[in-house]
Amino acid sequence: MRLPLRLSAITTRFFAMMLAMIATLFVSFYWYSVPLIEEKVVEIEHNASRIALNNIYELATRMHLDAEGYRQQALESQKQRLESVVSLTADFIASLRVVMGRQGYTEAELWPLIFQQLRDFRADADTYLWVADYDYRLLSHPADNFDGRDAAQLRDSDGRLIVPNLVELAINEGEGFYPYRWPKLGQNKELEKYSYVRHFPQWGIVIGSGVYLDEIEQQIKNQKEKALEDLRRAFEQITIANNGYLFVFDPQANMLIHPNPNIDGQNFAAMNNPVSGRPMVEDLIAVSDSGNEAIYRWDSPEDPGNYIYDKLSLVRHIPGFDWYISSSVYVDDLRSSAELLSTRIMVIAALALILASLMALVFADWITEPIRRLSRTAARVSRGQLNAKSGIRRSDELGLLAETFDSMVDQLSGNIQTLDERVQKRTAQLQNSNQELMRAFDDLQATRDELEILERRQRMILDALPAQVAYIDTKQRFVFANRGYAQMFGLEKQKVVGERVETVLGTDMYEEVRPHIEQALAGHSRNYEHRAERNGEPLITRRVLLPFYDIRGDVSGILNLSIDITKEKQTEARLAEANRMHAVGQMSGGIAHDFNNLLTIILGNLLELQEKLDQPELADRHLAPAVRATRRGADITRRLLAFARRQPLAPQRLPCKQLLAELQLLLSPSLPDSIELEISLAANTPAVDVDPGRFEDALVNLILNSRYAMTDGGKLLLRVASRTLDPSTAAELNFDETPAAGSYVSFRVIDQGSGFADEALIRGFEPFFTTKQTGAGSGLGLSMVYGFVKQSLGYIRLANHSEGAEVEILLPAVNADAQPLALPASSQSDDQTDSAPSQGLVLLVEDNQDLRCLIRDQLIELGMVVIEAANGDEALTLLDSIDDLSGLVTDLMLPGTAQGIDVALQASQVQPQAFQVLMTGYSEALDDPQLEDRPLLLKPFDKTCLQQALVQAQQRLRSH
Repeated sequence: MRLPLRLSAITTRFFAMMLAMIATLFVSFYWYSVPLIEEKVVEIEHNASRIALNNIYELATRMHLDAEGYRQQALESQKQRLESVVSLTADFIASLRVVMGRQGYTEAELWPLIFQQLRDFRADADTYLWVADYDYRLLSHPADNFDGRDAAQLRDSDGRLIVPNLVELAINEGEGFYPYRWPKLGQNKELEKYSYVRHFPQWGIVIGSGVYLDEIEQQIKNQKEKALEDLRRAFEQITIANNGYLFVFDPQANMLIHPNPNIDGQNFAAMNNPVSGRPMVEDLIAVSDSGNEAIYRWDSPEDPGNYIYDKLSLVRHIPGFDWYISSSVYVDDLRSSAELLSTRIMVIAALALILASLMALVFADWITEPIRRLSRTAARVSRGQLNAKSGIRRSDELGLLAETFDSMVDQLSGNIQTLDERVQKRTAQLQNSNQELMRAFDDLQATRDELEILERRQRMILDALPAQVAYIDTKQRFVFANRGYAQMFGLEKQKVVGERVETVLGTDMYEEVRPHIEQALAGHSRNYEHRAERNGEPLITRRVLLPFYDIRGDVSGILNLSIDITKEKQTEARLAEANRMHAVGQMSGGIAHDFNNLLTIILGNLLELQEKLDQPELADRHLAPAVRATRRGADITRRLLAFARRQPLAPQRLPCKQLLAELQLLLSPSLPDSIELEISLAANTPAVDVDPGRFEDALVNLILNSRYAMTDGGKLLLRVASRTLDPSTAAELNFDETPAAGSYVSFRVIDQGSGFADEALIRGFEPFFTTKQTGAGSGLGLSMVYGFVKQSLGYIRLANHSEGAEVEILLPAVNADAQPLALPASSQSDDQTDSAPSQGLVLLVEDNQDLRCLIRDQLIELGMVVIEAANGDEALTLLDSIDDLSGLVTDLMLPGTAQGIDVALQASQVQPQAFQVLMTGYSEALDDPQLEDRPLLLKPFDKTCLQQALVQAQQRLRSH
């Protein structure tokens, strides 16, 4: 571009400003960056020396650790071998005792023979066995001078007792390893030895075997020499600055590794530091691992023999090898790179400054030239030349500005010509319009009076409606709101009208409903539900947004209708939850029935095997855990039955004071000192009809759950009081379902723990749901409590409070004048007896063949003669054909048309002299009043429970 001879004022200012900015940037860059770059380059070169030294130090350290690891690995291998040798020896002794015992050897005869054979036992040339008794006598040793010797005072070269220490270690610990000094066979020199000893109390002896450590130490020495060679090869690959290097020496000033062959392998103890005048090795060792550098003078490769060049050395000490690794670098080498880099930066910056100044001049002229032309054109227009044009054609913002300026000048010229004509026409039209407006004003005044009366009547009707009604215009401002709508937001009607929707609803609620408002303003009716909170309680409303059209068919506003449906939604949710829990309960009951049958088979066979097995140690090791696992499975099915509301209950009139006293004694020892249990009973609290054992289980479960949640301790409360509910109060409570109105006893467990998680508040009663870690719980605790409460005609709720969690149970209160409940018959009651049942012919009815075989064998062992039936129909046929039946043992759930209850009732008719025992894992017939005097065996059960049930049934039959 050709520059003008004289620059304009704006171009000169713009160029001067850019030149000042470039110059300031250059100067700032120089003063801030160049000295720092020089310093950092020197630091980088210096750190390179440190990094190289640290890397080699880490390499040497890993080599030492590898050597130590090899030592530990070799020692662990020897330890495992010694354990195997001693174990093999024990097996050999046990086998030899059995063989020699069968040949007629006595204990006094066979042990000398065994000890003699052990003298010749060798794992290798230096690994042998020895045996000692509790009096420290060596009963067997391959060396003649030690075999049979009293070793109570035998000591090593350090004065330590050897055999007594080994024997005491084995007796106290059972087994163990012990280091000491002992000569090899046939030698007198003591060497380090590592022995393994094991105590065999059944024989009253200690057996030991050991390994010498001299071979391991020789291997470690070889590892150290190999590490030195690896470091020498690594040094050949490392360069520090231009002429720096690494070297290794030991505390005796032996140069182990040095790149100069005249120094490598030599002793430099006599070499002094020209700077300090002290021996070089002392200065190097003095700065090792301190982070400081040794400063000395040395000759240069370019000037050998002239020791005037400053050098720096870092030193690291490797304790494992007792080596010193040092780096050596010339001070001049550290500075040369920084000086070269600074010079190049300055040359590049100077060239950049010149080029940037030229470019700034060209750019300033180019960017200001259109502005100069626009200013000249504007001056011509201001003097009245409305046909003046800038003539600028550019594709950037300045071109757009010039084009717009030219267009504005053209429009200004045309508008001035037509403006007068329009003013005259508009004046005439306004005079006619004023006359028409005066006539219309009178008509509107009359209409307004009528509309005001109509509006007051409509407002009264809308305020009385049980709904929230509002009208919103297209600008989303309230035109009208009835009393219910304003009260919903805690406002008065007058303060709602005229406000924006976002102001009244709040930002959060407005963002939720804004899409519905916008669609309604677009002409689409909207019907939706909205969830919010009011005074901390959930609020659900059904909202209808109806677009309102004017006479042209355009949307002029929205009519909002809102109805509170919170109670209806809560009722629907509780009904759905109740249906779902009922379905899960039915499924759980069915699973429990089949699972209890399996557990009865497993438990019975395990106990039978445990009784007949003549190896108690195998029974304790294998059968006892299986029996415990089976009983644990039975506990899980009992909880499933509790949740399914199919567990047999024994309700009785229970004073709350008695229950709480027994609960206090049961729980106090199981709670830690950090938790304070406080049980309170309100005065005049009525009794409840409840199974005391099952109810106690439920309360214990809740309190122990609270204990696990109270990791920091605190106060744990159990509050019991009477509570009366009327229909309105019951509907507001957040129990699992709305309680019926009436009198109840409230049991509240309140803790200061972590509280329920949100998911636990929703799913807490579901079986197998748990928030504990894997293996910490089955997830049936709350399910069991829930099932028991519902089976006892009660209600339960979960909640959180400010300091923890709360669980409340409502049970129906009992009128003081009501008759006590009678206990149902059950084989689990307290009137069990250990006497044997009377013998006789028994009919066994059970559809599961394996279970039927197990119970048949148990009955036969109890002295009974057994007839079997696989279903109820077959049992009814046998009842009619047997004349002298002593008893009936039947399952309640049977295949076919006849169930266990049918068999029991038929037996009472045709065999009244026969006792009856009922079995069940789950049944819906448990509540049948016709069965209440018959003993009930809950699966799984063992032979002892079966015997007790038979005795109980026979006693009750005789008492009738």
